[in-house]
Amino acid sequence: MQITVVSRHVDLPEEMKEYSRKKAEKLLRFYDRIQSIEVLWDGQGDQVSVELIVRAGARSDFVAKEVGTDGMALVDLTIDKLERQLTKHKEKSRNRMHTGRIPPETD
Repeated sequence: MQITVVSRHVDLPEEMKEYSRKKAEKLLRFYDRIQSIEVLWDGQGDQVSVELIVRAGARSDFVAKEVGTDGMALVDLTIDKLERQLTKHKEKSRNRMHTGRIPPETD
């Protein structure tokens, strides 16, 4: 699995890159089919945006984005969003196997 951290229009310290990588690695606990993760940092004046793109096979891309001033908090918020997305996707794929049950007979 590949984790890429990219910064545009902002000088990103090595600690922030490492923090982003560590947090992104934890997403593997929620979905084991992740192929790659991109963490995109973008500066716009005094605001910073953090966008995470998770690729998990064909037609399974997950994206979360946050804008603010505190970089670490933004990473945490985007990771939380992706955790919810991945968990929901995993539950949906599990529940598809259980559809088509015959309803109980009523008298």
